Amino acid sequence: MVVLVPEPASSLHRPFPGSSLGWRRRGKETHGKRQHIQVLRPRVSEGLMYRDACRWGLTLQTYVQLTMLDHHTRPQTSPVRLMERSIHSARYIFVENLYRSGKMPEVDYVILSEWFDWIVRNIDVSVDLIVYLRTTPETCYQRLRLRCREEETVIPLDYLNAIHHLYEEWLIHGGLFPVAAPVLVIEADHDVQKMLKLFEQNRDRILTPENQKHGS
Repeated sequence: MVVLVPEPASSLHRPFPGSSLGWRRRGKETHGKRQHIQVLRPRVSEGLMYRDACRWGLTLQTYVQLTMLDHHTRPQTSPVRLMERSIHSARYIFVENLYRSGKMPEVDYVILSEWFDWIVRNIDVSVDLIVYLRTTPETCYQRLRLRCREEETVIPLDYLNAIHHLYEEWLIHGGLFPVAAPVLVIEADHDVQKMLKLFEQNRDRILTPENQKHGS
């Protein structure tokens, strides 16, 4: 499985586990348009959390953890599975940000963390590769404005800065949390045509099973 992380995040899956992560709007939608790739995207609307994270953070993240577990464990129908976000990024980035920003009480944070730890110990949610589509928070913010999704109109630049910082801590600097698989960083501040060229340059590493290490 390969997980695409578009800051905020995304993923790729194989008949063997793999994952790719990245930030919002980093070319991930175009990348998934290939017949031999199974694409799994989040089913959760985040509008309520963006408007009132203190009220809806636990509710949303509990459901996100459930849907991500379903994505990780469902039968694979194509040689490659591309998964936008993963159970790992849900816990290490979005739950962590809610707690650090004071929008999630410690008791809620502990409950979600213990559920996550149990899942990782008892269920195979491993991935083969994390593809980090790395953009600056400013670029991400501009793309959100252009995308014009109603639920995202309330997202401030400060939030994107916080999410970016956590991704950098986790995937680049290390030491914050375990990294589930090797990380391929693709700089994604470019336009769509440049991003397509970068994906083609990295095609073999992303899509060829023998090039992957199994993530734990």
